[in-house]
Amino acid sequence: MSYVAIIPARLKSTRLPNKPLADIAGQPMIVRVVAQALKAQASQVVVATDAPEVAAVVKAAGQQVLLTRADHPSGTDRLAEAVDLLQLPDEAIVVNVQGDEPLLDPALIDAVAAQLAANPALAMATACHPIHDAADFFNPNVVKVVCDAAQRAMYFSRAPIPWDRDAFAEDNEDEDWVLPAELGAQRHIGLYAYRAGFLRAYAKLAASRLEDIEKLEQLRVLWHGYQIGVYQASVAPAAGVDTPEDLARVRAVFAGEAEA
Repeated sequence: MSYVAIIPARLKSTRLPNKPLADIAGQPMIVRVVAQALKAQASQVVVATDAPEVAAVVKAAGQQVLLTRADHPSGTDRLAEAVDLLQLPDEAIVVNVQGDEPLLDPALIDAVAAQLAANPALAMATACHPIHDAADFFNPNVVKVVCDAAQRAMYFSRAPIPWDRDAFAEDNEDEDWVLPAELGAQRHIGLYAYRAGFLRAYAKLAASRLEDIEKLEQLRVLWHGYQIGVYQASVAPAAGVDTPEDLARVRAVFAGEAEA
């Protein structure tokens, strides 16, 4: 299996400005993410950014970077430009590695790429893991996914799905919910693999009403009839960096490794 890992990165972040350049144990975050992606089996790891500052630190680290347009509405659209700049054939597999996940397990990157490679009918692949905590199940910031018998995504939602009508029928005024053992709720992991040809097509797809409502761009894919395979991980991956608190947590991890 051969695939290319592309890391979209932009400086504009409302909760953590200049996030890709944030220092983590002496290196910018984006360089830490590249180093983690290089541990996977990708044939090529490339950063795609509209920020010259990000491009400069990646180049200084001796890694490959593409300078893309600044008007992309999403990281997926930035990937579509990147596959053209790289002149990848339509059948090439591309994994979108988020630029704020310096602790991402390389094996998970490989697994999502393999999920796509194993099924030519899929346009995309992504990942999930079981939800055991009721607080996560009811949290709208935790995206859930429901799959069919072939482990293809049926729907993604911020709502608690699947809803067990009988188990949740009782009045729970204190919200002391307990998830039924057989519920099988799954949390979506925001890691994606695409075929390069689909990325080119995606850039031309109209946004869907469901995507606008849920604020989940993967719903555009399902809306237009494409199939998304879902790799089921056994445990949750390490969380990414969205806030200053997240950054402090990741810095502590790297500081601990340096001391070990």
